[in-house]
Amino acid sequence: MTEVDVPQTRPPEPLSIHIVKASNLKLTKIDNGQKGTKGDNVQITVKVEFGEKVLGESPKVDCVPDTPAEIDYTATLNCSFEDPLVLDEISYKPVVLTVTEVLPKEKKQKEEKTAQLGQCTVDLLPLVKGATKHHYNLVINPLPGSPLETIPPEGPKPEMEVVISVQESLLEGTQIDQGNLMTLTIESLYSTPESWTMTGSQYAYAAALPIPMSADKETPVVFANGALKPSIDKEPPNRQKKWAVPGSAQGNSIYIPESFLPPDNIDDEDGEFKSKDDREHRHTAETEKLRVSWNTERRCYLDSLATKSFQDKIAKCRYWPVEVMRLPQPAAAKGKKSQNANTVDDEGSISYHGVAFVNLAPLLYPGVKRIRGAYKVHAYTDHAMHEKTKRKTGFGEEAGKIAFNILNRNSASPFPKKAGKEGGEKKEKEVKKGRSMSIAQHQQANPTPGGPGGQAPTEASQTIKSDTGSEMEGQPPVNVEGQQYVDAKAYVMLEISLTRPLIPKRPPEELARRVAEYIPPRPLFPKRTDGAQRAVEDFHNQVGSVANLILDEFRDQFGDLLKVDDEPQTVEAMESRRQKLIYELNSSGKYFAFKEQLKYAVVKIVREKYLKTSAFEDRQELQTFLSELYVYLIDQMHVALGKFLALEDQAPIPKPLTDSAQLKHFAREAEVNGNYELATKYYQERIARNRNDPSHWFDYGTFCLYINDITKAEECFKECIAIDQKHLQGLLLYGVVCTLSERNEAAETFFEAATCVDPKSILAWTMLGLFYDAVNNEIGAEMAYLEANKLNQAAAVAEAKALRDDDVTKERLARGEHESEDKEVDHDQGGLAPPSVPDIKQPSPPSSDKPPTSARSGKGSVSDTRRMSASKRSDIHLRPEQSPQLQDNVGSKIKTESSTSRPGSHYKMGSQRGTPQPAEETEEPPIREPTPVPRCSIYMQTIEWLIEVKAVPFTERALAHELLSPMGGPTSGYHINYARLKLQKKEYKEAENSLDEALQFDYQNPDAWALMGHVKYMTNDVEASRDCYERTISFTSDAAEMHSIYLRLASIYLQEEKFSNAKNTFLMACKRSPSCVSWLGVGIACYRLGELAESEDALSEANILNNTDPEVWGYLSLVCLKTGRQLEAEQAYKYALKLNLSDYDLLTEIQHVQQDVGFGNPEF
Repeated sequence: MTEVDVPQTRPPEPLSIHIVKASNLKLTKIDNGQKGTKGDNVQITVKVEFGEKVLGESPKVDCVPDTPAEIDYTATLNCSFEDPLVLDEISYKPVVLTVTEVLPKEKKQKEEKTAQLGQCTVDLLPLVKGATKHHYNLVINPLPGSPLETIPPEGPKPEMEVVISVQESLLEGTQIDQGNLMTLTIESLYSTPESWTMTGSQYAYAAALPIPMSADKETPVVFANGALKPSIDKEPPNRQKKWAVPGSAQGNSIYIPESFLPPDNIDDEDGEFKSKDDREHRHTAETEKLRVSWNTERRCYLDSLATKSFQDKIAKCRYWPVEVMRLPQPAAAKGKKSQNANTVDDEGSISYHGVAFVNLAPLLYPGVKRIRGAYKVHAYTDHAMHEKTKRKTGFGEEAGKIAFNILNRNSASPFPKKAGKEGGEKKEKEVKKGRSMSIAQHQQANPTPGGPGGQAPTEASQTIKSDTGSEMEGQPPVNVEGQQYVDAKAYVMLEISLTRPLIPKRPPEELARRVAEYIPPRPLFPKRTDGAQRAVEDFHNQVGSVANLILDEFRDQFGDLLKVDDEPQTVEAMESRRQKLIYELNSSGKYFAFKEQLKYAVVKIVREKYLKTSAFEDRQELQTFLSELYVYLIDQMHVALGKFLALEDQAPIPKPLTDSAQLKHFAREAEVNGNYELATKYYQERIARNRNDPSHWFDYGTFCLYINDITKAEECFKECIAIDQKHLQGLLLYGVVCTLSERNEAAETFFEAATCVDPKSILAWTMLGLFYDAVNNEIGAEMAYLEANKLNQAAAVAEAKALRDDDVTKERLARGEHESEDKEVDHDQGGLAPPSVPDIKQPSPPSSDKPPTSARSGKGSVSDTRRMSASKRSDIHLRPEQSPQLQDNVGSKIKTESSTSRPGSHYKMGSQRGTPQPAEETEEPPIREPTPVPRCSIYMQTIEWLIEVKAVPFTERALAHELLSPMGGPTSGYHINYARLKLQKKEYKEAENSLDEALQFDYQNPDAWALMGHVKYMTNDVEASRDCYERTISFTSDAAEMHSIYLRLASIYLQEEKFSNAKNTFLMACKRSPSCVSWLGVGIACYRLGELAESEDALSEANILNNTDPEVWGYLSLVCLKTGRQLEAEQAYKYALKLNLSDYDLLTEIQHVQQDVGFGNPEF
């Protein structure tokens, strides 16, 4: 630790292990090696050990059956804070409690004999996490030969109650906040080299990786207890994790209590072997082949400096080396006293040196605390190590020494063989000197050149020589033994987890707060602000309220009388009713209530309007003010009465003829036609009708983005988010605007907020990744794209499942109809015909023979996937009585494959049970449904949205990703969207080239031909654009946007004077989505055809939809001139001029017709 760390000055902290009691110890007394009768009292002691250190032993305690033995013993372990590795040691080493029975002395026996009964391990991890006290009830695991082994499994297990505690927390506040606790779990090495067998010489297997224990020092963490295991058929794996350094623990005590390997889904893994192609290999490797099993957990405490160092190293190079190697068994484990020289030399040497490069970049994703997966094992060479991890060399030799030391200690611990004791001690001493004899000899060996067989005879020399000699020659290094890992496609399963993420993720609440800080939410109702104007408005409202109440009172008293009396009203009758009304109001108290209701409003006027808040000292001044106030209040009363009461019924305000969707359609139409002023008018009219609809502001903002008015677009998106703080698309586009303005911090906030608003949105995660690309945050972009791809795949699976469910339902319904028909047909084989009919209509068999290949070759084609699944289902139709079961198997195939990612006996048995026994039931094609492929990549989905909202810079970036995507590439869809982008940028030549490429992929794509028509239309190539448009509308499927195609094709027909074609085409546009422009086109075509009545009807429809179009008024004037209606002709002409008719040819034509008919112009 550095000098600035506070823990240096802290005195040692005593760590107490208090053994309270032991229960359920039903023992039998042992006498001279013979078991006594059950129920005899025995004496036990408990020995407390930590690593190789004995902390103490409890006094003898009598153990009575069915009564807990009160041990009440406390052992103390001093935790010194001078060594930075003390906390690390406490985190991964257990306290071992050994229960020993004290046998009674015989007559001539000098010392007591003891027999070990069982052990349990105490985990000190809670104290490292900051707790000061923790309580355990631990199961006492029996040792070999112990009477505890006779306890039946269903009986109560012996337990020990233990309390660990410290006076003060081992970690202070800053250490808890800034430090971290890493948990490393090495599970198993699968698909081992073929040369490894369970027979013959046995070896130990080790894995090692570097961990930064301080700011500038890395320590290799070694897992040395790997053992070669047979397939799970012969030996089901134990999923419980082991202690990395169990100390003196034996039997089941080497396992960490309540700690098991997680049953993760293969889709949730972070490793390399998780693609669809690798699943079959993994299933075979994990169920049928040998494996090296560790299943060991190692905790590492990282202080703040070590955590920062770890984070920086991942940021510089994301790959972290995990080396695997094979070691000879230590001498003590072999149990042989005499060994030849070669065997002695091999002690401590490493062979089959491989390395897995673990991508730790996911640990730098915000909020990620854990990664787990299968990582490919490569042949170790210094060249590969430096290329992938930027490290000059590995630490295989040092790890080999550490592993051999651990193996020697473990082999000398319980039940050692006396014959191998001396050899083991000798080797341990040699290793402690710094190097094993064999490693030293291998490095001094002559590098004799030769072929693969010309290596030194020992195993380690193959690795060492390949790492040196070949690099000196400038050739790629070769590791002959390590290459066997690559040939066997070996992989290692491991897990790395942290107590807190390296990069904290901002919670949704904080992001919502930050968004509200940037854009405060608009209240649902405007705030009530006091002021002079507000006071007057309140007075008007109160006067209107009182007037309505008085009117209701008048109607109650005289309403019936006035309805019956038809005679004219006299002044006397009216005065009589007025007096009766006043009397009723005074006598009932309503007059006083009305006065009180107006009082507060009058007081507000006095205070806000006249600023009078204090008493008048001069009586004359008071009278003057009251007179002025009375006049003002009377005037305002008349204003209020005139506002709220009307003698004549007012005509109701007509509802608008167009709704919001139509206005949006008109705006988009004007936008396509380049009439941006009219488009702005429509967008603003939508906002004026409902300012509280966020979609209105959003659409106007996208239009402003298209015309490059960034400032106005930002204001629109602000209003959108102010109205709805969870408007997903508004958050995304405001982030885009912030990115264009280089306000990256604010942009990141809004993009992250979008992912929190809808965590299942592919669009939100892809946009976040594109933003991280823009700011060169590679790890952040990788995280966002990974999440988006997961959601895309999940959506494809859900869609495929829905299709299968629909097909199953249809099949059952069809089968029911067929069965009912078959009952009516008296024929033996009539029931076989209906199921065979769908099989005839299915595609050719080869497409269903290889479903995975064809599914991938389709590059996400939905139609291919559907045809393929249909052909597979045709096999099921042949056996209608089994189709529901097979369909269920098909539906669960994905889960079945993913669940076999880790070995387990129940997985294998489950798969065997699920396979029917008869020969005809073992056919795979109906069950092996192809993995659903998304219809398109995440980038293509985002591109389509970005083009709609005109976010050009992000569209270009997404197109670049689509071009490099495995699911994408230069496809027809890519070229079409690229052309759409170039059309928006008015780069017509590039758009035409891209469309040519798209048509080479799919010559019958209506979208490609439609866009080609637009390109030709914008470049004034009328003939070519007409041909493209005609081809587009002749296809059986429509293009994405047909309205503009109809309008432009019809306008071309008008230019070419093909009025009948123009009329029909404009009518097709009116049928799909009528607008002023489409009806105007119909009117013009009908006018040119001489169909004046139809022309007037069409122009009237256009005028209803937009009465400010001067061209509509101009043609209406022509129609009226032709039909001899002077007044309408003059009115229409006047409106056309008033609205600034700019079509010179139309204006000239109107004037000529006016001269011909002699009217129509008021100036005549």
